Amino acid sequence: MQLSVREAARYLGVSEDTVHRWVKERALPAHRLNERIHLNAVELWEWATEHGVAVSRELLDRERKSPEAVPMLATMLSAGGIHHDVPGVDRASVLREVVARLPLPREVEPDFVLAVLEAREAMGSTGIGEGIAIPHVRNPILLQVGEPTVTLCLLRAPVDFDALDGEPVYALFTVVSSTVPAHLRILARLGFVLRDETLRGLLRARSPEADLLDRIRYLEAGMAHEELDSPRRPR
Repeated sequence: MQLSVREAARYLGVSEDTVHRWVKERALPAHRLNERIHLNAVELWEWATEHGVAVSRELLDRERKSPEAVPMLATMLSAGGIHHDVPGVDRASVLREVVARLPLPREVEPDFVLAVLEAREAMGSTGIGEGIAIPHVRNPILLQVGEPTVTLCLLRAPVDFDALDGEPVYALFTVVSSTVPAHLRILARLGFVLRDETLRGLLRARSPEADLLDRIRYLEAGMAHEELDSPRRPR
């Protein structure tokens, strides 16, 4: 979904001048078409989540006009896999190892997905802080998968990911989905559960898959879907 500067300003609760300033000074993704600037809803949501900027629930409500349920996060992680002791010495080698572990359809070339993820990182790190990154394709329509998945890779050793807080990354959640609404919901759910200090502690300890899934199921069970889908920056 494409947004005008005026629409983006309304969803962000700021002036149009502030949106233009954020595009120039804070790398808010924007695209120029026929002399006009447009913003992509997914990119706006991602940027706001990564920068701790509040977004109006109207943006998600607008997407819900074409409702699309997504599985629970624990279910998507079970399908995508939780991998321990993943090797890699830098961002490029880690992403290659991550892609090698994604449950991609046969018709999807891993090198293509790797190129897309690398292009996404070149536009701005997906490291969200405290050793966690959420690499994902910028346009979820790229991968026509039957069901969305989330793959968690716990690295053998932390790697510099140019994260916002400068901390090296040890846990990567890779999101693969096929539609914008699903993409937004998955990012929002990750943003919610990653606020939990107990879960972050389990991630730091590279805890067993069963312990991680049990904690995520507990967090999801304690919240209604409306709350899970609220965009919040992990703390």
